[in-house]
Amino acid sequence: MPPCPALETARLLLRPVTLDDAPAIQRIFPQWEIVRHLAARVPWPYPADGAFSHLRDHVLPGVAAGTHWCWSIRRRGAPETLIGLIDLRSGPDDNRGFWLDPAWQGRGYMSEASEIVTDYWFDHLGMARLRVPKARANIASVRISRRQGMRVIATLEKDYVGGRMPSDIWEITAAEWRARRRTGEAPFPHLHMGD
Repeated sequence: MPPCPALETARLLLRPVTLDDAPAIQRIFPQWEIVRHLAARVPWPYPADGAFSHLRDHVLPGVAAGTHWCWSIRRRGAPETLIGLIDLRSGPDDNRGFWLDPAWQGRGYMSEASEIVTDYWFDHLGMARLRVPKARANIASVRISRRQGMRVIATLEKDYVGGRMPSDIWEITAAEWRARRRTGEAPFPHLHMGD
């Protein structure tokens, strides 16, 4: 699999995550608004070395193995400031995840980041489908899946940091994603991979 490249959108810079990002992640991530709809495997309360150990022990080994791709999200106007993370993972039913600092939510940044990362999943990694489980109560994330043309293929109960919740697995295939691009339904047509 190709290494994790830098990606760019009209407003965002997505940079491959490194251990140097751990302090910024540690400052932002341990907020209930961020973690409540994340999988129960996220430790809560979040430990003081949680970001560093997660990157070192889980994310970066997956990146090295070609099974995980993870980017920090930064605004073009402030490239030194991390505002969130987005990642892709190989596997059967959980291929994309993300979180964004609540201070930057509601501006369309995560929709924009999700578009280019999903493009990368299909166009550069050559994957056949993308599946994403999410709590039904995670309304903002559900909206992103709907806007991207995803559909619910399964319903289940799943454990999150905020407890057991009704959940859905959302899916879109490569053919559906490309058809959406051809028909102009994609909201961010000028996405490209950075240098």
